[in-house]
Order: sequence, then C-alpha cells, then structure tokens
Amino acid sequence: MSSKIVNICWKLLSLVQPKISIMKTLIMTLLFLAFSTGITQAQGYYKDIFMDGGIKLTSREDLPAARRLGMSIEHFVSGKDTPESPLTLQDTIIQQMLFGGSEIDHNGVLLYPDGEPRFRLLYVNGGKATLHGMSLTAKGRENIRTFVKNGGNYLGTCAGMFLATNATTTDSLNPKPAYLHIWPALAHSTRLAKTPTGHFVEPGSPLLKYYDFGGDMHIDSVYHNGGGFAFIPGGFPDGTEILTRYDYEPYTRDSLSIHKQISSWAWKENEHSGRVLLTGSHPESYTSGERLDMMSAMILYAMEGSGTPVVKGELVRGEVRRMDKSTLDNDPLHTKIGDRQYHHFTVQIPEGVSNIKVELKGVSTCDLNLYMNKGNHAFAKVATIMDISKGAEKTIQLNSLEPGTWYIAVECASTVQVTNTQWGEHYTGNLTLLNGTPYTITITWTSPIPRIN
Repeated sequence: MSSKIVNICWKLLSLVQPKISIMKTLIMTLLFLAFSTGITQAQGYYKDIFMDGGIKLTSREDLPAARRLGMSIEHFVSGKDTPESPLTLQDTIIQQMLFGGSEIDHNGVLLYPDGEPRFRLLYVNGGKATLHGMSLTAKGRENIRTFVKNGGNYLGTCAGMFLATNATTTDSLNPKPAYLHIWPALAHSTRLAKTPTGHFVEPGSPLLKYYDFGGDMHIDSVYHNGGGFAFIPGGFPDGTEILTRYDYEPYTRDSLSIHKQISSWAWKENEHSGRVLLTGSHPESYTSGERLDMMSAMILYAMEGSGTPVVKGELVRGEVRRMDKSTLDNDPLHTKIGDRQYHHFTVQIPEGVSNIKVELKGVSTCDLNLYMNKGNHAFAKVATIMDISKGAEKTIQLNSLEPGTWYIAVECASTVQVTNTQWGEHYTGNLTLLNGTPYTITITWTSPIPRIN
C-alpha cells in the first residue's frame, strides 16, 4: 500500500477517542496492513529470517513473532554447554560451515554466490556475545558484515545487540575484535540480571507504524538479563533512530541510572545497506500482548530497511552477457545466480526499433524466469513482460517497445530441499545451487531504416 494510505490511517487514528476501542482497533489493523503488505511480498530472497542460536547463545528453536507474521525461517542451535547438552566438535564444524562457508557452499548460508543477502533478516539471540563472536571466526564475522553491507537486515537482542556494536564501555573505546562493528558505536552494560523492565516508546518511534502498544506509549515487564543501552557520550552514527527507552528507576550501573536510557535503536548506513536494529532486553519469547507486538514491530521495521537491489550492468545490443563466475572469482557483477535469487540488468531502448529479442540460456538442472519492466526493477509482481515457462531457456520477442530505460531480471526459481535436524535445517537435493547456476543473456533489435531525403 502507498504512503498516502498510511497517512490517512494516522489522521483517522488521531481523531478517535480512546473509549472507541473497536474503531481504534480497525484503524490500527488497516495501518498494520498498509506497512506489512509490502514487507511480506518482498522477492529475491531464499527465505525471510535466519535465526542464530549458535555457540554460547540461547538455543532457541522457535520465534513466535515470525510465526505470527507468517515469515519463513531457518535456524541453527548448538549444544547448550551444559552436562545434559554439552558443546561438541560437531557444533563448531556446523557453525563454521553455515557462517563461514564450505566446499558445498562457498559463501555460507547468509549469502548468495555474489555476496548479496540470501535471507532478509539475521536474528541473533541472547547469550554471551564475546564468546559467540569468537566462535564465528574471522570469516563468519566478515560474512555477516558483508550481509548487512549488501542489504541484509540484522536484529539483535541482548547478546545479539552487544555483538553488533564496536564494543562495550567496560571493555575499551576501541573496536572489539570479536564484535561485528555493524553499528559503529558503543553500548553500556546494565548488569541487571533476570529482572523485567518497562520500555517507554519514544515519541515518533517507527515501531508505532505497526502497533499502538495500548495507546499509552509504554510496554510493561519485558524480560531483561544483562543487556545494555546505547551509550551517548561515545557518540552515535548519523541516522541512529531511538525506538524505546528503559522504564526502571530503582537501579543504577556505575552510578549511572538506566532509567530512560536508550533501550532499543536502529541504524541504516545508506540506501544499499540493510538496517541494524538492536535492543537490550528480551521480547523474543512472548506469545501474546504488547511484548509480542514489540518483537513483531522490530522484525517488520528491520525488514523495511532492506537495501536497494544491485543492477549487475547495462546490456548492450548483440553482446552476450555471461554470468558464470564463482564466489571465489570475486567478480560479483558476473557471478552465477543462487536459489530464488534475482539478477537485475538495464538496457536503453532507442526510439523506433523493432524485432526486440531477449534470450536467456541456462543449464537444464534448474528453472530460470525472465522479466521486463519499464523504469524500475522487474520483479515478478510488477513486471509487465515475462516468460515463466518451465526450464532454463527463455525468449521474449516483441515487435516494438516503448523507448527508454528498461529493467530486465533473471530469477532462479529452483531451490534446495530441506530436512529438519536437531541443530537446524539440512540441505539436500540440487546442492549445486548453493554455489550458483550459470547463464547467459542477450538482447538484440532491428534499428529503423534512416530516411533518405
């Protein structure tokens, strides 16, 4: 839905008296749909969410807010590092393969062969941030940075929050090697353990686009276990957005009260990068009420920050564009396409041309789709011209075409098969798709015959 509809919803909401609860609920439902429809219809990703419950993190296998929103999700859980569920060498090997890559999947689970995000959102659980960051290894941490830099979104609660920062103030003002540095500033630890806190919703918080939290700008009794808050004296990156503040008066940390300190915040570096959204508390396990609304709104707002899709290049009349490089070639503009991924191109169509022909040729082990759209990215739901027949060879032939900039997209409609295991999802089937499938694309046309005076 358009921003105009959203604005209308907000104006209607401002006219509603609190006692008219039925009308208020209706308006908030319309408002939620206005924002969430565009989120849930995004294309070009394998799935919506990857949930990290790996080494030294909470071994969470369910994310109620994701189920509520109808999001597709995969996850990884390791042993809990207890006598009943000890960590094993297998945990380390699987985690390093998932985040760092392997021969079967050079780029790791989060990335497509060209380094673009394979999931829309990475959610990182609570636990022990430093130890988990160390267990990811330098390669795993770098892949997460690439994921965010290239448009994937990150949501972290408690340890997942700390992991995203440069460092905690108790460590050093210098970036901590085991952290991700995807929000390049500091967090301050509360050291408040196993105690619920309230959260004030900041006036104008983007979370209010999805829920009104009872209309009182407050979320009560959210579980807190050692999380932190954004540390103002260290300075914030430009564009940091304050979402919520702590409501907890009786406690101070190093003589600094945590009351009204920033408990949740978001940041997006540029239009191509993803959004980083962090909170010091634990709203992730709730199955009803405003605390579930809090986690749901965070997922939705994080996903709204997905980076603008990259255009691989401009197609030139009569030239074959070969997309056959691997991850290891470090040539993302010519790299193979991954499962459920889109590759985008542009072409300049001159005035008066005829017999336009677009040819796509891939391998027989997968299905490729071909789309065209004038003036903007050619996703399936907006493309005006397409060929979605089965197979990897497609041809679009047109007698004429409106002149100007056209977008052409290739979609890999094939994907791997999934088997559930005790640690998460295991891929089977056409595993070659994880390292991408090659194809070529060509466009030709007939130029108009010049007039002879």
